[in-house]
Amino acid sequence: MRRIVKWLVAVAAVLVAGTVIAWATSPDPTGNPASFEDAPLDPRLAPMDEALTLAQYELEFGEAATLLVTVFDGESVTGVDLADLGADRTSYPLRDLASLPADAITPEALAALPTMNLPYDALLPSAPGGAAHIGTGTNFPEHAEEANSGSVFQFPKFGTATPARTTIRAREGILLDYEVELCMRFDRDIASLDDFDAAVKGVFLCGDFTNRNVLVQLADTDNLDSGFGFSDAKSGTGHYPSGPFIVVPRDWKSFVANLRMTTSVNGDPRQDARGGEMTLDFRALAEKALGDMAKPRFFYAGGFQPLAPEGRITTDMTLMSGTSEGVIFTPPSRADMIEGIVAYVLRGGPLARAGLVNTVKREFIANEVESGHFLKPGDTVVHGSNHLGDIIVEVTG
Repeated sequence: MRRIVKWLVAVAAVLVAGTVIAWATSPDPTGNPASFEDAPLDPRLAPMDEALTLAQYELEFGEAATLLVTVFDGESVTGVDLADLGADRTSYPLRDLASLPADAITPEALAALPTMNLPYDALLPSAPGGAAHIGTGTNFPEHAEEANSGSVFQFPKFGTATPARTTIRAREGILLDYEVELCMRFDRDIASLDDFDAAVKGVFLCGDFTNRNVLVQLADTDNLDSGFGFSDAKSGTGHYPSGPFIVVPRDWKSFVANLRMTTSVNGDPRQDARGGEMTLDFRALAEKALGDMAKPRFFYAGGFQPLAPEGRITTDMTLMSGTSEGVIFTPPSRADMIEGIVAYVLRGGPLARAGLVNTVKREFIANEVESGHFLKPGDTVVHGSNHLGDIIVEVTG
């Protein structure tokens, strides 16, 4: 009997020692690594023979006017009001542009018109003004690997866009994460691929901030397309900043493929990717979205919503690209799992109110909050691009 007891004690000691060693040697990542291009970002306007660069500003009585941008220096823009070229004022920049004859914009015509200069903070959001948009997940291969996702998925994102100089609040106890994305808007509703092909397309830079607490608590890690977690985690005030420019390419596919988008936090580079890395391009994303409009299967704010309220991509909605590698969030580490299991046992195991999975999630979130490596008040997030301008977001408390 004594021999059995000694054997059991020895086995228990080995198990405890092994657990302690596994806990102590567990990696503790503070973000996902990313690859970066050797050349520095060259933020300049796209040549006019490749694309037209638009921006919107507000007139005296609240009407939105569209500027054809000809110069920008990082702090202000110079350009010609499209109305001076004969365009309509519809409050929709792509419709304003579409109202002009194809040959209306020439160097000679622009040289004959007065120009105006506006600071960045006078420019309206480049995103359309609606409160429902189509978000995209794991559409860049490296980010899909980070998220352990085998396919691209979409979800509705709720909230109106903020401009290129803006703020977001980091609430205490919340794991606030960044994402840089490319976005597309249209001059007409998109109910078919024929509509997509015929539409005037505007590309712009955008951000997609995430409450990782909600994502950890609600998302199904085995099926990210379940409809749970993403809408709640990515919606809300300040979660959708948009760049200063709406760029209309002559060949959208090749233009988007060459677009570069970056993220830095307090000057530290975090993300760097090209549009050509997207698994599904914007046309394929539109096709995927149009095929998922029938059911209100996306959980948000306690109820289920469709991907698009009107069963199509309307002119006040954005189609988002998804982000690349380099976000902050990483899955629970070995140490998080061990601490969660220990906490579960100490709280009574099967007799406790919280199950094992929920206990592990709670311990993981607490550890991540304590580590302090998610966004916090005083941080500055900069999303940059080669042709779409930049976004600067100050994180407040």
